[in-house]
Amino acid sequence: MSFELILQNISKHINLTPVESAHFTSLLYTRHLRRKDILLEDGDICKNSAFTIKGCLKGYTVDHNGDTHVLNFAPPGWWIADMYSLLSQKPGTLNIEANEETEVLLLSKTHQEQLYHDIPKFERFFRIITENSLVAYQQRLMDNLSLTAEDRFNNFCKRYPELVNGMSKKDIASYIGVTPEFFSRMQARMVRGK
Repeated sequence: MSFELILQNISKHINLTPVESAHFTSLLYTRHLRRKDILLEDGDICKNSAFTIKGCLKGYTVDHNGDTHVLNFAPPGWWIADMYSLLSQKPGTLNIEANEETEVLLLSKTHQEQLYHDIPKFERFFRIITENSLVAYQQRLMDNLSLTAEDRFNNFCKRYPELVNGMSKKDIASYIGVTPEFFSRMQARMVRGK
């Protein structure tokens, strides 16, 4: 198992010695998921943060009408968790599912807390990751309240350029807050307008 991608992700924010890198990677475990495999189910307590090595995960919720609402995606190099559940250790509302054959590295909450003690600079790393996540969610909420569907789609393309062609139209439509039918009509309009 190569830890190159996760160590590159960490090195954007903190520097680790070889000994610290080895200690960190010893706390990770790998999980292989097939398309549609569930990593976390609504109602479960989130015990791990997941870092995508290969493939893609999506975080979503299902409302009382059975409609799916995609909150986020985690392509390679991205972290994902039900933050409410992970931090509170209460049952969450997020489902995390593999969109395709996916490989993730999991870091348990217990091991994350251990890292804070053993290598205190990891507190800085996860604080930065959490802050970045908060900023992204706030921006996404503001976009959903104030932008047109076309603008939200353009923002999706900027945020997840590697997913634009490989993701299902249904998932993209859900992420930008429109029906698949509206999304298809919108795309046709956008193509005609070019």
